[in-house]
Amino acid sequence: MTQTTLTQPTIDAKQIAKQTVYSILFTISFTHLLNDMLQSLIPAIYPIIKTKFSLTFSQIGMITFAFQLTASLLQPFVGAYTDKRPKPYSLAIGMGFTMLGLVFVAIAPSFLYILIAVCFIGIGSSIFHPEASRVAHLASGGKKGLAQSIFQLGGNAGSAIGPLLAAIIIAPYGQFNVIWFCLVAVLGIIVLIKLAGWYRVQLEAKAKNKTVLVEEVQHSLSKQKVTISLIILLVLIFSKYFYLASMTSYYTFYLINKFHVSVQQSQLYLFIFLGAIAAGTLLGGQLGDRFGRKYIIWISILGVAPFTLLLPYVSSLLWTVMLSVMIGVILSSAFSAILVYATELVPGKVGTIAGLFFGFAFGMGGLGSALLGKLADMTSIDHVFKVCAFLPLIGILTGFLPNIEGKKKG
Repeated sequence: MTQTTLTQPTIDAKQIAKQTVYSILFTISFTHLLNDMLQSLIPAIYPIIKTKFSLTFSQIGMITFAFQLTASLLQPFVGAYTDKRPKPYSLAIGMGFTMLGLVFVAIAPSFLYILIAVCFIGIGSSIFHPEASRVAHLASGGKKGLAQSIFQLGGNAGSAIGPLLAAIIIAPYGQFNVIWFCLVAVLGIIVLIKLAGWYRVQLEAKAKNKTVLVEEVQHSLSKQKVTISLIILLVLIFSKYFYLASMTSYYTFYLINKFHVSVQQSQLYLFIFLGAIAAGTLLGGQLGDRFGRKYIIWISILGVAPFTLLLPYVSSLLWTVMLSVMIGVILSSAFSAILVYATELVPGKVGTIAGLFFGFAFGMGGLGSALLGKLADMTSIDHVFKVCAFLPLIGILTGFLPNIEGKKKG
């Protein structure tokens, strides 16, 4: 395998199709880490702004909803547009919107300004994810599950690191210290501008060799069967991200309320949970490539149910953290498998599918956070976790997905 660098990209279309360009995969994964680390600061500072602005849980949920809705509504359209007209430098532009959002979060004087600020971050996310997924796909060399896992690993690692850095930098000193994370966004913009040069050359090579690059997966499924399968996958995304909304938005409050830990301690436990998600993401993609994505989806969604059902009823902080780690590892292994499975159902539409699924995931996370916040105000945080525990049972729908992986070429 020849090595490919950002400054000297290859222009051979056959090599692009057959080689896994790890330097590019880890670069786009690193920028995904930066992007999602910055986004994860939003829920990480909830305890701070809840006290500062005297917010209810419903208002906390609305903040997440505003961010996720902005990201989810735009991503499918961005993906569909860039499938036809790829925009390599849009990756840096997306990071620029995120940086603006961070500035506004740091100086926001009220709940309304916080809402506006997180919308800018949501726009940045909607621009970044579809194009970044296409870069990972282009550099995969056919190892699409592995490539998507490496890409997702960066995002999940960033989501885990964000709350930890928030506990160190923001929690002790206050909301304005979010401003320091703009330096991270600047780093991301610089890396993405360099990455865009490689991406642009690969697109030019692909345009000159249209007959060389073909999809590896061919299936004979009807449009109706493909549509039904996509709907099933989206329902599985709903169950996964609705449950994750309870953890990412309210896990800190759950631990503070039930075990009387400090804000900083709760953010440390959130970091552990998000770290487990990062580990599960990498594992899921590799296992999907090896054993079949349908089986990994089944195990990931339905297999986590015993742990989610047990979590609200354990009275030990240690067991709560251990169960949350198991939940994170198992549940997170599904997304890469779901996304690659969906791209194989609809060949040639990587941006559209990535935009649809990332957007729907963000949307379900935002909607879940808003509805669960309202439920928490009406009942309690404990009740929220008891209700959400049943969501993974939806994973039984995986049995209705067709097995298309036996039809791979070569």
